[in-house]
Amino acid sequence: MTTLFDSLLLGGAVSLKNRIVMPPMTRTRTTEGALPTDGDLPNEMVATYYGQRTGAGLIISEATDVDQSSHGYARIPGIHSETQMQGWRRVTDEVHRRGGTIFMQLWHVGRLAHSSILPNGQAPVGVTGERAEGSEVFAHGPDGRLRFMAVDTPRALSTDEVSAMVGTFAQAARNAREVGFDGVELHAANGYLIEQFMNSVLNTRTDRYGGGSMEDRTRFLMEVVDAAVAEFGPGRVGVRLSPHGKYGSMPTDPLVEETFLYVVEQLARRGVAYIHLLYELLPEGNMETGVFKPRYLDHGLLAKARALFPGAFIWCGGFNDRERAQASLDTGLVDLIAFGRPYIANPDLVERLKNGWPLAVADRSAYYTRHGNLGYIDFPAYSTDSAECGVA
Repeated sequence: MTTLFDSLLLGGAVSLKNRIVMPPMTRTRTTEGALPTDGDLPNEMVATYYGQRTGAGLIISEATDVDQSSHGYARIPGIHSETQMQGWRRVTDEVHRRGGTIFMQLWHVGRLAHSSILPNGQAPVGVTGERAEGSEVFAHGPDGRLRFMAVDTPRALSTDEVSAMVGTFAQAARNAREVGFDGVELHAANGYLIEQFMNSVLNTRTDRYGGGSMEDRTRFLMEVVDAAVAEFGPGRVGVRLSPHGKYGSMPTDPLVEETFLYVVEQLARRGVAYIHLLYELLPEGNMETGVFKPRYLDHGLLAKARALFPGAFIWCGGFNDRERAQASLDTGLVDLIAFGRPYIANPDLVERLKNGWPLAVADRSAYYTRHGNLGYIDFPAYSTDSAECGVA
């Protein structure tokens, strides 16, 4: 029987020491660059944070902007400027020094943005000009202070701009490779730009990226995947998907399962290392105050996907103990389990799970705090000499 602590050769290219994944988690701990074109920068604290968590078989970085037009949330890092690349080099050096493996998650938020933090106050861009009603992002209010605000109305990308965006993702993947990442994950979930194209209800375009056919509405994702694989090679590119997800004001898509299986089949042909499945999230409130209720994907659908895809599957969503994670692994439907929130307060999560030690719980106010290392790198490893688990 495969256990959480068994090794795995991911994509035939990357050796993982166990089946436990630290998934992407936005933490808003970057430093603002000196110039607007610098963007928000990974700093020494960010390097320490990832370095503390290298017990994971695979670390996937927080979502990272591929260019300035993707800056949907304040204090989110990018990989499009030289100063950002320098910051990420410190992160990968620290992770590798401590024996870890790390992929970078690349995203473009599309319509989920506010003009106050975009270059020259420009409008967000999207698959169409339809606004994500009810969605909020962390941006500058009228008084200049950061707060959660309703997203702005987007401008629809032209056909040429969509094609150019593929090149933007390719450059971001190239930058990630140059600064030492072991691979990249493409964020095609949670209502961000790539998923906006895939949704048959939202995508009302009539060009070659339009929603009229399965091939057309998934074309953008496939072109981005091809570009990333060209940069990193087969076995070092993953894709995150969230079938049935509602986050980002995504409309219910009657073709979601058909689209999902088509995408899985196409990714299999392209040498993708893994598919990262995020259970459906039903958000109430914004990223900071909302309650997220995971609803698990139908095992029959996953079995169909498993038959189509020879790579690995990662399950993410609501895992907070060894027993449930192992039971999910025992289904044979997935290969790796991602623990999200438990990794915030437990930098030594793998050891705690392996030894049955209690898990610390981080106060929710620390998730996205703007107060430096508080609730970020101040969680201690478990000590058998003390019953204190370290709650911040």
